[in-house]
Amino acid sequence: MNLIKQYIIQSITNAANSLRLSTQKIEVVGLLKELISKSEDLEADIIKMKKITQFSTLAIRLNEIYNFLIQSQVDMSKLSDKFREHSQYLIKDLNNMLENVGPSSFKEAVEVFYNKDRSESSGEINIDLSRRTAGDITFEPDNRESIKEKIIMDEEKEDDVFFQNYESTVLKPIKPLDAMLKNLAEGEADEADITSFADTLNHNAEVSSRAGFEIIANMHKITAKALRLINNKFLTPDKDTVESMRACLIVIVAVVRGKEVDITNYLNRAEEFGERIDLINTKENIHK
Repeated sequence: MNLIKQYIIQSITNAANSLRLSTQKIEVVGLLKELISKSEDLEADIIKMKKITQFSTLAIRLNEIYNFLIQSQVDMSKLSDKFREHSQYLIKDLNNMLENVGPSSFKEAVEVFYNKDRSESSGEINIDLSRRTAGDITFEPDNRESIKEKIIMDEEKEDDVFFQNYESTVLKPIKPLDAMLKNLAEGEADEADITSFADTLNHNAEVSSRAGFEIIANMHKITAKALRLINNKFLTPDKDTVESMRACLIVIVAVVRGKEVDITNYLNRAEEFGERIDLINTKENIHK
C-alpha cells in the first residue's frame, strides 16, 4: 500500500477512535478503509465519491488531504502536526456519514460507485445482520473490560433460520477455542487441536468473506495465522498474544450479534495484532 493511502487510512482510524462507535459503525469504517486501500486510482475515486450523496461531504475533506499530500513540497518536520490536524478535521464529517450510512447502504453506495448492474448475479451470500438468533457463547472475563464482554456475549432470541445457519457456523467454535487459548497460555494445548481450530477458522473466514462480512473474515484470518505460527514455534503464546487473539474472537461475536457496545479498543488491538502477525509471516517467508 502506498504512503498516501496509509496516511489517509490512518487519519480515518484516528478520527474514528475519537468517536463512540457501535459495531455497525465500526463495520462501515472498516468498509471505508477497505475501499480506499483497494483503489487503483485514488484521486479519481475520491472525485467519484464526492458525487455520491452518502460520501460527498467526507469525500471533500479526503480530497483536501489528498491534495496536500501530492503537492511538490511537503514539510516533513511538520507532517505529524498536519496528520493530527487532518485527523481532527475528519471527525465531524466521518461522524455525519456514520449517522446516515449503515453497512448495507454503504455497500449499495459502493455498487453505484463502481457502476455495477444490481441485477447481475455475483454469487455472493446475502445475509441480513439485523436479524440475529441465540447462541450460548460465554467468555470468562479476566480484565477491566469484563462488563463490556458480558454484554457482548449475552444471548439474544429471534427466529431466522437462514441467518441461524451462518451464525451457528461462525459462533460454534468460539467457546471451545476460547477455552483452548487459556490452556495454550499454560502450555497445555495439543498441536492437533491447534491445527484443527486453524482449519475451522480459515473455512469460516471464507464463508464470511463470501457473505460480504470483511471484518469478521479478517478476525478469523488473523487468529488462524497466529495459531499456525504458534504451532510452528514462530510465535510465543504468552498472555499478550492470547489476549490479542481473544480480542479477535470478541469482535467476531459482537459484530455477528450486532451488540450495541463500543468495541473500538478490541478492534484496534486485533488489527495491530494482525499487522504483527503479517510481519512475522513475511520474515519467515524471507528466511525460507
